[in-house]
Amino acid sequence: MDKYKYDVSIIGGLGHVGLPLAIAFADKGLRVVAQDINEKAAETVAAGKLPFLEEGGEEILQRVIGNRLTVSLDPAVVSESKFVVFVIGTPVDEHLNPSYSLFRDAVTEMLPHIVDDQHVILRSTVFPGTSAKVREMLRQAGKNVFLSFCPERIAEGRAIEELHTLPQIVSGFDQQSVDEATGLFRKLTDEIIVLEPTEAEFAKLMTNTWRYIQFAAANQFYTLAAQNDLDFYKIHHAVTHRYPRTQGLPTAGFAAGPCLFKDTMQLATYSNNTFFLGHSSMLVNEGLPNFLIKELKKKYPLERYTVGILGMSFKANSDDGRESLSYNFETCWNSK
Repeated sequence: MDKYKYDVSIIGGLGHVGLPLAIAFADKGLRVVAQDINEKAAETVAAGKLPFLEEGGEEILQRVIGNRLTVSLDPAVVSESKFVVFVIGTPVDEHLNPSYSLFRDAVTEMLPHIVDDQHVILRSTVFPGTSAKVREMLRQAGKNVFLSFCPERIAEGRAIEELHTLPQIVSGFDQQSVDEATGLFRKLTDEIIVLEPTEAEFAKLMTNTWRYIQFAAANQFYTLAAQNDLDFYKIHHAVTHRYPRTQGLPTAGFAAGPCLFKDTMQLATYSNNTFFLGHSSMLVNEGLPNFLIKELKKKYPLERYTVGILGMSFKANSDDGRESLSYNFETCWNSK
């Protein structure tokens, strides 16, 4: 990698996925540049501060920033790296279908800065087949590069820990791509699992969807118990206490955030809208705020009350409010 100024450039490198990865690689001795368009986040990170909560991240950031980790708003830095990692996601549109345009536009914008013999790694959660589309985009642009899809699987806020403790899924369109990506991620973890690109794309969606379905099961049990004046949490304790076959049953709560809902809807689209379990889970989880309000309405005159919502982030011990159902609760409350 001596011909490059940096070992790794991370596009979208100041977000919840990109920045912990940048910090982790830099802490392992790699020369990393976190490229982003967020000026405020760039100023914060350059000063040795994290723009969001990440356990153990700030201490490492202060050790590597300005040394092995550089922050840049200039897309031209991408040309100076051996590995180019994209962490731009695929949202769903107003019809709950995957919106490929954001990811396509990000790759298109970076095409002038991608040079031959680089290794492009897609790390975002994407619709199955996206990696193949990017491969064709690169080919049509005359870019002779390696391409891999290596999905992130970290829990937000615990990325620094999990990047080193979880197995890493790696896929590529040729053996050299797989070998190079494996070598890079072995800097963080010893256990590598190799899949074909579409298998890896599906695996990432499957992981988040499975969590969403688990939460929906808990929320459905909760609504059934509440409708019949039963104490769900007392029952939950009874069925999970020292009973191994129910250890994966969550408690009830607002299941949302920036990933679980949209990834379930991506799998629904991938199934030609025959993913009935996914759609049912969406109805249960998205309907919970309204259910709670209806239950409250049976007991209290809502027009006379002001309710405080304790916790507006999408999960506990997080400062990320994206797609939080707490805001849906507020909307439903005001509509009543």
